Amino acid sequence: MNSAILGTGSYVPEHVLTNADLERMVETSDTWIVERTGIRERRLVESGQACSDLALEAAQRALLSANVKASDIDLILLATCTGDTSLPSTACLLQHRLGATKAAACDISAACCGFVYALSIADAYVKTGMRYVLVIGAEVMSAITNWTDRNTCVLFGDGAGAVVLGLGSPDSGVLSTHLHANGRLSEMIHVPGGGSKEPASREVLDNKRCYIHMKGNETFKIAVKSMEEAAQEAVKANGVIMGDIDLFIPHQANMRILKAVSQRLGLAQEKLMINLDKFGNTSAASIPLALDEAVQSKRIQKGHLVLLAAFGAGLTWASALVRW
Repeated sequence: MNSAILGTGSYVPEHVLTNADLERMVETSDTWIVERTGIRERRLVESGQACSDLALEAAQRALLSANVKASDIDLILLATCTGDTSLPSTACLLQHRLGATKAAACDISAACCGFVYALSIADAYVKTGMRYVLVIGAEVMSAITNWTDRNTCVLFGDGAGAVVLGLGSPDSGVLSTHLHANGRLSEMIHVPGGGSKEPASREVLDNKRCYIHMKGNETFKIAVKSMEEAAQEAVKANGVIMGDIDLFIPHQANMRILKAVSQRLGLAQEKLMINLDKFGNTSAASIPLALDEAVQSKRIQKGHLVLLAAFGAGLTWASALVRW
């Protein structure tokens, strides 16, 4: 028996930061941002709003959608690289706030691939006896964004998405997951300071080492190649062809990446789920946020084949194929 997605949920903060707003903050323009990224606006947390707040809203909506009580959850996996604190895990904070008293809880750190990594782990636990697993991707990317860097500050947004996994049927549910990493390329996308290697200090703050540093041009080429390979791997592993895919939900990183990947896969535009223009890159929240929107807008129907693919810091890349 496969694990199945029983319910989905998502949440984004109310505060909208438009490209016009960014024009007043750094040397950029709406035209440049749209042409280079496809992003028109993104959501940012209010002062005092943390990762667990976003995760809580998305989780509660997913539980409601699945008609599952928090007290019935066996495991909570929270994919994030922007948790409330470094200790304890944000998943444990969420477990308490949800009232999921019997659930084990931990964070998964795989950046933009975090949700697919967590989905893979949850799938394994459901297949080996757990009844319900709550999987969340939640990020406050604004907390690690350098708002004076015109090359990166236009990219990121805050948000959360969640799913409830339970037992499905032999011919539906999560058909397979595929995970990869290459730490040799870790400096392509990283936050160099603030950890045990470079603990928080005045020097780290002054040199903006606690914010995202990214080699954009080099990353673009690797992202396209890696996401294409991961997507092809998922399709081949299940004996289907790319033409059988009903909806492709990639990590919402950059419109040029999404279009290049979909073209290389031979997928028509109508089979590509895009909400990047509204939310920007929300890292681990990206795929579950787009997945919930696709469910709510009826773009996913029973029996559909849904392909997920992600690429992110690590470097990591991953895919999953789901029969709805």
